Amino acid sequence: MKKILILIVTLGFLSCNSKISQIENVATFKGQQLTGLTVSEEGRIFANFPRWREAVSNSVVEVFENGKSSAYPNQQWNRWEIGNTLSDSVFVAVQSVVAFENTLYVLDTRNPLFKGVVDNPKIFAFNLSTNQLLKTYILSKGSFYKNSYINDLRVDKKKDKIYLTDSGRAGIVVLDLSSGKSFRVLDNHKSTLAETNQLNFSNGVWKNTVHSDGIALDTKNDLLYFHALTAYNLYAISTDKLTLENTSEIEKSVEHIAKTSAPDGMILDKLGNLFFGDLENNKIMKLNISTGETTTVAQGDKIKWADTFSIYNNELFYTNSRINEAQGDISEMEFSINKIKIN
Repeated sequence: MKKILILIVTLGFLSCNSKISQIENVATFKGQQLTGLTVSEEGRIFANFPRWREAVSNSVVEVFENGKSSAYPNQQWNRWEIGNTLSDSVFVAVQSVVAFENTLYVLDTRNPLFKGVVDNPKIFAFNLSTNQLLKTYILSKGSFYKNSYINDLRVDKKKDKIYLTDSGRAGIVVLDLSSGKSFRVLDNHKSTLAETNQLNFSNGVWKNTVHSDGIALDTKNDLLYFHALTAYNLYAISTDKLTLENTSEIEKSVEHIAKTSAPDGMILDKLGNLFFGDLENNKIMKLNISTGETTTVAQGDKIKWADTFSIYNNELFYTNSRINEAQGDISEMEFSINKIKIN
């Protein structure tokens, strides 16, 4: 009996660690907390570091195969510090980066240190062939608030729109790529509001209220999925309805999709699988939208607040932002980009 118990424990240990062993480190950053990540169609990797503290070396970097990185598109864009003059040619408080086709979209919340928006939130679009600025999109007055924290974005080429979540003041912003104008929908709506003011981790309770955060776009079925961070319900809306600018019609069109774990970022693959984190349990989950089945992709100590996802060459890239752990001095903490095969 004793031998059988030992065998069972050993097999369980190997099974658990087989999931961990699939995870490969791409890059590690000491003392620099990253959130956003994206991999371009050419396999170029970009990451960003939010201005949650004063000591931010670079807001946006390109990460190379050897794990090293450099300021993107150059050091000048990353030179801004607290107290400096604002301009439209510097990154102030970048929360996410998204590569779509041959363009890198850099989302600048313009809300450093969470002390309130100091300037209209912006999206800087860079040509990835030349690394030059193509266009700056400035969010229109009325589409954001002083306490807004514009969090993530998805590009909808079919509708010529960009959709953005606001995790500071619950809501979704729709930006027209042609006109540059933006408008706000689902403001303080049940689907974009946080459901709780805390998450529970093995190292204690993380107290915070974070509204609409994760976002994923299904262009095949014209659906936008979204989720508040401190919440356990996934919602979706037809992009046909979302672009109408009809508040009552939009609110009536919101669909509840599933009960989930509390996630941060999300991404949808070409097969209709939605990947997201289970923050409280150090997991990465997969929801098959068509069947409703949820499975665990990976779990363990190599997943510490899986923040943002990107898919390239059948590999799921993600950032470990360790938000629940990163309290006070983070100079000795390590934050990483990892990847795992998904097919």
